[in-house]
Amino acid sequence: MVQERALPPFDASAVQITKEEGLMLYEDMVLGRFFEDKCAEMYYRGKMFGFVHLYNGQEAVSTGVIRGAMRPGEDFVSSTYRDHVHALSSGVPAREVMAELFGKATGCSKGRGGSMHMFSAEHKLLGGYAFVAEGIPVATGAAFQARYRREVLGDDSAGKQVTACFFGDGACNNGQFFECLNMAALWKLPILFVVENNKWAIGMSHERATSQPEIYKKASVFSMAGVEVDGMDVLAVRDVAQAAVARAQAGEGPTLIEALTYRFRGHSLADPDELRSKAEKEFWLPRDPIKKLGTDLMAKNLATAEELKAIEQKIQAEIDEAVKFAQDSPEPDPSELYRFIFAEDE
Repeated sequence: MVQERALPPFDASAVQITKEEGLMLYEDMVLGRFFEDKCAEMYYRGKMFGFVHLYNGQEAVSTGVIRGAMRPGEDFVSSTYRDHVHALSSGVPAREVMAELFGKATGCSKGRGGSMHMFSAEHKLLGGYAFVAEGIPVATGAAFQARYRREVLGDDSAGKQVTACFFGDGACNNGQFFECLNMAALWKLPILFVVENNKWAIGMSHERATSQPEIYKKASVFSMAGVEVDGMDVLAVRDVAQAAVARAQAGEGPTLIEALTYRFRGHSLADPDELRSKAEKEFWLPRDPIKKLGTDLMAKNLATAEELKAIEQKIQAEIDEAVKFAQDSPEPDPSELYRFIFAEDE
């Protein structure tokens, strides 16, 4: 096993957080975990097809950035092919995400996108993207329009709008990464580039694929703020994300956030996951971000074990309802095959 990086110190006991905020973060992470677990069940039962990439273990990144620091429904989010939980954190209803995975007309992409192409204009979700690094230029464009509308057109509706762009460690060796970071720094765009470094690009170890494994340091060549964070600690992620959002809203430009995290399942549900060592998994699995937040909330007397259990039961009911909704929803009508090809189609 490659030597694990030392994480920056973070004192969770010093974090100022209300009971309402803490339980909201916990509920969002549980929603992501339970949703993905149900996806695995439905996939193996033959209800979903194609490639399905789950987010288990990385929930603190999505929740910490989107729910902890941004304004779902007002700020833009760009995702990857591991996009279900980003959609949920952005406010897309679980039933619409599940229906999309079932290929139904009631899905958030009308059954046309499937697992890797979640999209919601209503919730400012710019989409999931199957090609590595494909979403980075799209997110950069969204950040550019916010600055342009506000500063050039004098459109106050752009307000303090920011964009969060999520991608994996494998994307950081692609040309779009460097080109877009350069443009974002030049134009001081209000964007958070969030690298979810889960150590593996499919079956390629991150340390074998890049000459500088510490991705956040690459921000320095663009005179951009770069920060690493424990991606298994939602409060730590929330802390750096809030600082990055404040920097963007103040006109100080983008931030590159490297969240050190780990996926608890294989690359996709078709991956036997034989390349990662047992020792590596044993190092990361005990650092479950949901259990950590639950422990932190109880240590701060912001929640009881009974309250956390009630949230889990509530979310399980929501997931069960989402599956029923997806199963009962209609298939897309063949007569609509050519709709939504052009922007003017409704």
